[in-house]
Amino acid sequence: MGISFWQIAIVVVLVVLLFGRGKISSLMGDVAKGIKSFKKGMSSDSSDSNDQSKNDQSKNDQSKSDTDKDSNSQN
Repeated sequence: MGISFWQIAIVVVLVVLLFGRGKISSLMGDVAKGIKSFKKGMSSDSSDSNDQSKNDQSKNDQSKSDTDKDSNSQN
């Protein structure tokens, strides 16, 4: 006793009658823009974290070399 094709068709027709085609198409365009900006934000976050991890790695390498210099000068 699931949802049949006719029930879905009736709901779709009612939605189109209530909101109109223009309103629905503009709503879908807004949803698409939101998805694109979300994907862009996620990709920039991952690239920012990659840049940050590279900076952290270079800082660690630099502090290691500074520590090595200090230990060599003490000997």
